[in-house]
Amino acid sequence: MKKELTREDVTGQVKAQDVEFIRLQFTDLRGHLKNMAITASQLEKALDNSFMFDGYSIGGFSAIEKADMYLYPDFSSFEIFPWRPQHGKVARLLCDVYTHDGKPFSDDPRYILKKAIAKAAEKGYTFCIEPECEFFLFHTDENGLPTTTTHEKAGYLDLGPLDLGENARRDIVLTLEQMGFEVIASHHETAPAQHEVDFARGEALEAADNIMTFKMVVRTIAKRHGLHATFMPKPKADVSGSGMHLKMMLLKDGKNVFESDSDPLGLSEEGYCFIGGILSHIRGISALTNPIVNSYKRLMPGFDAPVYADFEIDPLDCPLIRIPSRRNADTCIEMRSPDSAANPYLAIAAILTAGLEGMEKKIKASKDQADVSLLPKSLWEAIDAMEKDQLILDVLGDSCAKKYIAAKRAEAEEYDKQVTEWELAQYLYRY
Repeated sequence: MKKELTREDVTGQVKAQDVEFIRLQFTDLRGHLKNMAITASQLEKALDNSFMFDGYSIGGFSAIEKADMYLYPDFSSFEIFPWRPQHGKVARLLCDVYTHDGKPFSDDPRYILKKAIAKAAEKGYTFCIEPECEFFLFHTDENGLPTTTTHEKAGYLDLGPLDLGENARRDIVLTLEQMGFEVIASHHETAPAQHEVDFARGEALEAADNIMTFKMVVRTIAKRHGLHATFMPKPKADVSGSGMHLKMMLLKDGKNVFESDSDPLGLSEEGYCFIGGILSHIRGISALTNPIVNSYKRLMPGFDAPVYADFEIDPLDCPLIRIPSRRNADTCIEMRSPDSAANPYLAIAAILTAGLEGMEKKIKASKDQADVSLLPKSLWEAIDAMEKDQLILDVLGDSCAKKYIAAKRAEAEEYDKQVTEWELAQYLYRY
């Protein structure tokens, strides 16, 4: 559970812990973490929301005539980086983005999720998520640049000496725990050099913040081990890609809305309808949960990733949505298509809103569904679907949706122009 800190808590810890630098961090539209570093002498100014940056230079955050953006720190996000020096320590504060006239910036991903959470709260609901994040640890070359090379041959749940990334993964977990994470488990995944870390359930905003922090920690600690950590969904063609499974729970008055004593899966009517809402919007949601060209090379048959918009339907062996075996107060819904290239704020906002619509309209999912559609096969398909899905557009808001769609279309167009090594190998000498 997220700790609550005040302004006085932050200033007190900075002084008591000999913190010299503070990073003011926020997330851009593409899901990349940005930051501005200040010294401790400037902390009061930062806590007064007085630090400004050029929004026009951040992925088209704003028009050039409205470029001035301000960072409003979330006091409760204060953390000291364990890997930095013990004298003159470095800490961070996650920030919300505001416009020059003191209003929340409508295209700030964190604000978009906050709006979705507020709408759920109006109905008495609290949305909680337990992320399971996969990644690869590869070697770097003599210049320190990333490769896709690994010497290990380990597979699912293997340990050292087969698992050559075991020490790095252990240090990642220890660092996360020093930063307040409750790590449930970590292990080697199915592909060589692939790993997974699962951390405890948190409310939606906390979960999204944790995902962003987690990726920063993994990359940082991997580099200290001479490795490169990548959350690219499918870095190697012949092995399974990396996903970000989301185990979801909805609470009302402290009770799990999804639990049922009478259902074979332990799932309530509301739970089936929440799934129904997700399935009815999944093609548009995919543009957010699987946001890059490479995402769709993971969502292919034979690589332990969903292909169909299905709910535990046999004989399909990797459903989009499944109900884990834990029951009663721990009953949850697991969504298996998302990957860690996603902007977690936008993806979670869309999933929550779609699920609540399913409950409101009683769109009940069934394991006996006869018509099971395919997930999008490409970023083009996903963006086309998103553009036609009014609910997803409303979640993002008009301005953000237009920027996001334009950016993703540009990315897909750029990819389509490329001539790949596969094409050269297949066609250069034959035609």
